[in-house]
Amino acid sequence: MMGLNRDWIKKQGDFFVKSPINFLTAIIWYLKKYKDGKYCTLPHVIELMQADYEQLFNVLGKEEEIKVLINPFISAYQNEAMAQLEGQIASAKIGLARLSSPQLYYVLSGNDFTLDVNNPDEPKIICVGNNPQKLQVYGAVLSLYISRMIKLVNQKGKLKSALIFDEFPTIFFNNMDSLIATARSNKVATALAVQDFSQLKKDYGAEQSEVITGIVGNIISGQVTGNTAKTLSETFGKIMQDRQSKSINSSDISISKSMQLDYAIPASKIASLSSGEFVGMVADNPEEKIALKMFHCEIQNDHDAIAKEEMSYKPIPIVKTVSPEEIKENYESIKAQVADLLKAELGGTEAKQNENASYNTHKKILKDKKPTRKGPKNKESAGNTVSF
Repeated sequence: MMGLNRDWIKKQGDFFVKSPINFLTAIIWYLKKYKDGKYCTLPHVIELMQADYEQLFNVLGKEEEIKVLINPFISAYQNEAMAQLEGQIASAKIGLARLSSPQLYYVLSGNDFTLDVNNPDEPKIICVGNNPQKLQVYGAVLSLYISRMIKLVNQKGKLKSALIFDEFPTIFFNNMDSLIATARSNKVATALAVQDFSQLKKDYGAEQSEVITGIVGNIISGQVTGNTAKTLSETFGKIMQDRQSKSINSSDISISKSMQLDYAIPASKIASLSSGEFVGMVADNPEEKIALKMFHCEIQNDHDAIAKEEMSYKPIPIVKTVSPEEIKENYESIKAQVADLLKAELGGTEAKQNENASYNTHKKILKDKKPTRKGPKNKESAGNTVSF
């Protein structure tokens, strides 16, 4: 939800930000519990959200674990606070509606492989890309999968792995600072590539961007300007540098030398780096000390060899060809599955309600037919009492 609504990042904790997130969480949790997660996919979540409130709340209310999440919505519905209810839920519906397409449904509803890339039994490489024309929409989908993947990867007893995020601000991942801090102990290397710190600040907010840029151990930078160059220069710190001044007058020439504390890599130097030049700072381990942690270097490339290598590149093989009919069939199948789910769950609810209604009616009829106790007709019968 944060990926679809970037302005929510700066409003975390707000009522109309937390409400749609809780609503979406309740639906995902219900589908996870329903038939062992058979329909726990994002397309099924989107379709289930479109159900009528009365049907949806009756279905979600069957799970005791999510009653706490949906109770505010049910209360608003029962108290006929429809304006408030629409404000709470519409934000989730409108945001996820942009993901409702047959093509996305086909990709997101499959179960081709797991996301635990560093599984010792089944190691794998996962490479996903965004669409520059639909960065925000597809970025939200990528954020969802990345969030799930990180929970599976950042565990003990797994293989060494790396998480590399190019154009990182185009996706949203909450608590990235926690991942960087904890993943090191689980042999997971995290690499974030951004064009400029200001880009990260715009998409993640000032607080989160400062934490992310401050917690990383290794920094490699090409040419950047403005505040980013200044920040990097301050991060690299100051060192003692030799200074020499020369004074010439009519009678003599004087040369003075001194030591002065100054920036190791000035901001002006960072702003004027050529293509292929980089500055940075690396971290080390206690058993592998690095004497010179800061560097200013240039990558020496053999451009002829690179061009020759690029000429030998082969196109990515097509694993499977999918027809438009298959995509449409899958789209309609998901809608039908959600409709069947509602029908099956509401059918059981209605049957139980009818059973309770029949029981109450039968109980009322028996109560109406119960004979009433009358007093004795004469004095003789009144005197004949029986005690137990």
